[in-house]
Amino acid sequence: MTRRELAHWARQPVQVAVGLVFPVMLLLMFGYLVGGGRGVEGDYVDYLVPGMLALTMAFGLEGTMLAVTQDLDKGVIDRFRSMPMANGAVLVGRSAADMLQSAVGLALLTGVGYAIGWRADSTPGAFLAAMGLLLLFRFAMLWIGIHLAMVAGKPEMVQAVQILVWPVGFLSNAFAVPDSMPGWLGTVVAWNPMSQTATAVRDLFGGPGGEPGHIGAAVLWPLALLAVFFPLAVRRFARLSR
Repeated sequence: MTRRELAHWARQPVQVAVGLVFPVMLLLMFGYLVGGGRGVEGDYVDYLVPGMLALTMAFGLEGTMLAVTQDLDKGVIDRFRSMPMANGAVLVGRSAADMLQSAVGLALLTGVGYAIGWRADSTPGAFLAAMGLLLLFRFAMLWIGIHLAMVAGKPEMVQAVQILVWPVGFLSNAFAVPDSMPGWLGTVVAWNPMSQTATAVRDLFGGPGGEPGHIGAAVLWPLALLAVFFPLAVRRFARLSR
């Protein structure tokens, strides 16, 4: 199933390229056009790049959601139902392909960050741990997207359903520190799972905005989301297969 999804990349190179380039455009836009970073102490680029890495892990789910709904809509799943495979094999294959693309996108955006002057002041172990936290967060968000895709059911509904994911990205500390926001909004932003990941990653990278003690939350939040949405997605797929 993973090979099947990877084969789609060769037939849809434009879609893959757009998914990789869009986060780069956001990074350059906020780094050079918007800039500022209210309440940020130190170089804004050093604060922005880890936030953008976390934001990239939350966004870009529409490709996976669209692929799932297209398989459901075109009857491809009906052919898989006659094969001796576990109910979750189709979904796990799709998620594995997405994680590979996410890793490539993460590497690309990290390279662009280095090109515009960002540097990680950390050990190789801390750097890899930060990347692991980012990919763990992506994995959790991915299963939320897969579940929402099956709730939507139709490709034309993906655009409407994926809007539910946007608040996770924008109500976060990706671009500004929570202390610079109104009290209630800063509290919401601080408790955002993506903000926890971004703060932990900034700490591991040794940049501004990082605070010790957030690594545990950056691990527990994705695991809690997976504990909810992974079984929900597999169960819903099993019901569709009856």
